[in-house]
Amino acid sequence: MKKALTSTEIEDVLRAHPEWNLKDGKLSREWTFSNFTEAMAFVNRIAAIAEDAGHHPDIDIRYNRVLLALVSHDVGGVTERDATMAGRITAELASHVGSH
Repeated sequence: MKKALTSTEIEDVLRAHPEWNLKDGKLSREWTFSNFTEAMAFVNRIAAIAEDAGHHPDIDIRYNRVLLALVSHDVGGVTERDATMAGRITAELASHVGSH
């Protein structure tokens, strides 16, 4: 059974993945691109990673900005599964110049 991480465990995740932060109870990260087309290409890359993992982030697209949020809705909090997905996204997209 999945369980939500404790605040201490979430702090450990954030130390391991400093590009991510905790916002509204979700692991969140924002990327900025030079235009909408680049942002959408990025979202398509995220979609492929998410589909492969069977775990799908909340995605907010605002022209050239993309905000990802990871939370296990069925548990009502951040789980190890979300932490693993954040790490996978970071590793697979580390070379992307739009991240911040």
